[in-house]
Amino acid sequence: MTSIRKVVITAFGDADVVKVLDDICPPPPPGHVQIATEYASFGGGDINMRKGVYPLQRKAPLTPGYAMVGTVRALGEGCSAFQVGDVVAVLTKYDADAQLVNQPEKYCIKVPDGVDHGQAAALPCDWFAAYGMVKHSAKVSKGQRVFIHGISGAVGAALMILCRLEGAEVYGTASVRNHDEIRKYGATPFVYTDKKWMESMKELGGAHAVFDALGFESFDESFSILAPGGIVVAYGNNMSSLPGGKIRNPALAITKLLSRNLNVISCKRTTFFGISRGSATYKPDVTELLDMIKKGIITVPIKNMWNMEDIQTAHREWGHGSGIGSLLIKVADD
Repeated sequence: MTSIRKVVITAFGDADVVKVLDDICPPPPPGHVQIATEYASFGGGDINMRKGVYPLQRKAPLTPGYAMVGTVRALGEGCSAFQVGDVVAVLTKYDADAQLVNQPEKYCIKVPDGVDHGQAAALPCDWFAAYGMVKHSAKVSKGQRVFIHGISGAVGAALMILCRLEGAEVYGTASVRNHDEIRKYGATPFVYTDKKWMESMKELGGAHAVFDALGFESFDESFSILAPGGIVVAYGNNMSSLPGGKIRNPALAITKLLSRNLNVISCKRTTFFGISRGSATYKPDVTELLDMIKKGIITVPIKNMWNMEDIQTAHREWGHGSGIGSLLIKVADD
């Protein structure tokens, strides 16, 4: 047994319910490796879990942390894929915000030498989601027009970069403070609230793919700007997580979105995308993304990073501030 510090959502509520507490980490059970966490990802999933509105989530108290990178410290019985000292990335969904974490060996992916560990920590959640939507759901190709809601966010920025690599024209919504940064990546930003993006996209002939993390009424808006043969790829449902957003059950909006596929006359499609480490694409996609970093094909923008002891600040500042890209919690001490 080893004494550790970890984040605990003690009850559902505002940022004050998130604490950093002392605990004990047991030795890894059979089939598991024990990892000393260096970085954990942070995002809308953490916010929704803290509010108690993440779909099918654990009850409080719980330790959040959707993905992580760290160093293998111990091997459970039957483990042979890694050695002590190897650096691994893993999609955890829970528990990454802790100094030591036991995780099933089969879900761990080795981080190659030369890959920045902070960038790697953004891959199993943010970039795995983006890669799956671009490559598997929408199958984005050269010359297409794509539209991304929340283009400055963790997944949104990854979508933007990956779609640009495919040769697509990229448009999206973001706060005005981030528009100049978005333009540097060759994308065209709009403000969501004034709805001018809808008219502009229709004038261009519509979008071949819309990636919508907002949910609710935005689903109808996204569908309305599709080009013939286009697809809305929904994910996240983060509108109620945003500062000032009201808590709403997204079930009706998702059902309405997917029901559009029942119209056999329409040549437009919808889908809802989610990630799972049990997916057949999990290891191949994250491995490919790690290789893309190593080869210099992509660089993961990191918008902000907080020390684990400042986790309440991270929760309060989520959705604020300028910059684009992923958010991290630095768990390891310097």
